[in-house]
Amino acid sequence: MTIEMTPLGHVTCTRREQVDDGWDREEATIHLDPAQLGPEALVGIEDFSHVEVIFHFDRHPVDDIETSARRPRGNPEWPRVGILAQRGRRRPNRIGATIARVVAVDGMSLTVTGLDALDGTPVLDIKPYMQEFGPRGPVRQPQWATELMRSYWEA
Repeated sequence: MTIEMTPLGHVTCTRREQVDDGWDREEATIHLDPAQLGPEALVGIEDFSHVEVIFHFDRHPVDDIETSARRPRGNPEWPRVGILAQRGRRRPNRIGATIARVVAVDGMSLTVTGLDALDGTPVLDIKPYMQEFGPRGPVRQPQWATELMRSYWEA
């Protein structure tokens, strides 16, 4: 089965190259495509502090996709873990998902901080973040993941 998607919009920001850390420094605007959505598509989104943005790692080469296990960021001190146990861009469908803070809404444009997407990235969906969709119960993760994320959001 093949699934086809048309982007709902695109990201505008200053990041044009993939850099792994410091994403909270980045403010990004998602410009929605009026051919895909009506002018009121974002009405009410400003009442939420955060949104979940689903996007496509469109610039990551298909020939560099990982379908098995690897060491995150190639770090020899971290264990080999399957690509589905990571959040990296080398995913089979090259889909990214990030929870970003809402800064402003202006018509068909949504400005956020903490979106780890590059300038021009196609946005597939935007969902309001609701606490009830967050984890239920305690959250656990391996130490390597905590180390990897230490500087990821650093402002």
